[in-house]
Amino acid sequence: MQKFIEKNIGMFLHDVSDRYKSTECLVMPEFNLRLTYKEFDDVVTKVAKAFLGIGVKKGDHIAMWATNKPQWVICFFATARIGAVLVTVNTNYKIFELEYLLRQSDATTLFLIDGFKDSNYIEIINELIPNLDDTKPGEINIKKLPFLKNLIYLGDTTNDGMFSWDEFVQKGNDISDDEVTEIENNLSMHEVVNIQYTSGTTGFPKGVMLTHYNILNNGLNIGNSMNLSEKDRLLIHVPLFHCFGCVLGVMSCITHATTMVIADNFNPLNSMQLIESEKCTAVHGVPTMFIFMLEHKDFKNFDFSSLRTGIMAGSPCPIKVMRQVVDLMNMKEITIAYGQTEASPVITQTTVKDDIEIRVSTVGSVLPGITARIADPETNETLPPNTQGEICCKGYNVMKGYYNMAEATKNVIDANGWLHTGDIGVVDENGYYKITGRIKDMIIRGGENIYPREIEELLYTNDKISDVQIIGVPSKELGEEIGAFVIPKVKNSMTEEEVKDFVRTHMARYKTPKYVVFVEEFPMNAAGKIQKFKLREQAVEVFQLADAQNIETA
Repeated sequence: MQKFIEKNIGMFLHDVSDRYKSTECLVMPEFNLRLTYKEFDDVVTKVAKAFLGIGVKKGDHIAMWATNKPQWVICFFATARIGAVLVTVNTNYKIFELEYLLRQSDATTLFLIDGFKDSNYIEIINELIPNLDDTKPGEINIKKLPFLKNLIYLGDTTNDGMFSWDEFVQKGNDISDDEVTEIENNLSMHEVVNIQYTSGTTGFPKGVMLTHYNILNNGLNIGNSMNLSEKDRLLIHVPLFHCFGCVLGVMSCITHATTMVIADNFNPLNSMQLIESEKCTAVHGVPTMFIFMLEHKDFKNFDFSSLRTGIMAGSPCPIKVMRQVVDLMNMKEITIAYGQTEASPVITQTTVKDDIEIRVSTVGSVLPGITARIADPETNETLPPNTQGEICCKGYNVMKGYYNMAEATKNVIDANGWLHTGDIGVVDENGYYKITGRIKDMIIRGGENIYPREIEELLYTNDKISDVQIIGVPSKELGEEIGAFVIPKVKNSMTEEEVKDFVRTHMARYKTPKYVVFVEEFPMNAAGKIQKFKLREQAVEVFQLADAQNIETA
């Protein structure tokens, strides 16, 4: 029978570090960092004391706006150790999204780097908090963000109004280990430890509250499916701000004493170098990441013989790519996983014991401790095998709820505890699931979940736009791209590029529409509801995307 971890994350880390003191825990060659489990545990305690030193209390929300830096992983466990909650921030966010997240999450502290890609974090935070140059670190006072007090900069220089990382760590010098231990010993494993923002099924992003018990045990089961152990080394080049990085990656490693080899961000050449030099036995990724490595001009120059397993997930996995990964990257035991943030996140997964046909054609069977079913979307009745319906699940993995959104929580978790995923699928007589579509109006672009309403709300603020509808448009490369159907206030008053620039300036670049169509009206049904499926059909015809709809996928 499956055993579950009945401890909070801090206590569990102590246990692992006691048993595997000299096993490498965190390896980040880009930062010249190598920590054994014992060394990692000690650093986590030191940083936990720093949090107490700046006044962070149990239950406080700490936001992390950074790529995969060493501090990201350390703070994840340090906040857990003192009962604080780590709030993950998408590295592509710009001011519109950051302000919303900080306000909605009630974050007291924000860690940040210089920026990433086309987002300059320092410029954004100075625009959000105009008086930073006159503010002492730890004394932020801004009306629109009433909870925010601390900014901590993860860089080599200093910035007005912010603690440097070293200054922050020194704040714990007068705090004893005993203070941390006392808090840790009294933490329930069912308390919230992580808030992940997801596009949800309606409206703006929602903060999914995940507990110690949720993510520890999901990580345990994920790692079991890959047969992970202290002999494995997992390359984590997926973002830590996403469940793919912090649960399928970090938590599956910690629960199996596996070595985490972490890259700052994904670069196919760097990833292949790390696989070879660190002799990684496992690697995760969305299909696009594997494609980038397989198609890299130097792919044949690298030795992948150490690889054994990993996870491909985040968007439909093309059968051709799966077979190439097995044959050319030696990942004979690669697995497929399916889930969503609200489910901690994995619901189903193939295992190393499943034959290759199962692993390329399904998303596996339900993980231990989780019950799933296919329900009729209209009646909520359980449907028989091989009948299409909504995937629902219940068990240890279901989130505690959306932060400060009780009504939204009720909309996805019913009175009997079933989480309604909004995904359409089927299950066969042997318990293997396939995903066939979505009820929810979500766009999944290269593994990134994008909710159209959020982009629509932004575009509504443009003075030249009367109305707008955002839809998913089929794409061979990314699964879906974003299409914008715009009714301008004055005909011919704006260009496609203006629409794209407006989104690109205010939101993460990946939310920028690839296609823009100006129309005079939207197709509606008899009840006056806009028929987005007809807009999608129109986009397929206008942009000649019929071929992109017929990709052979698992």
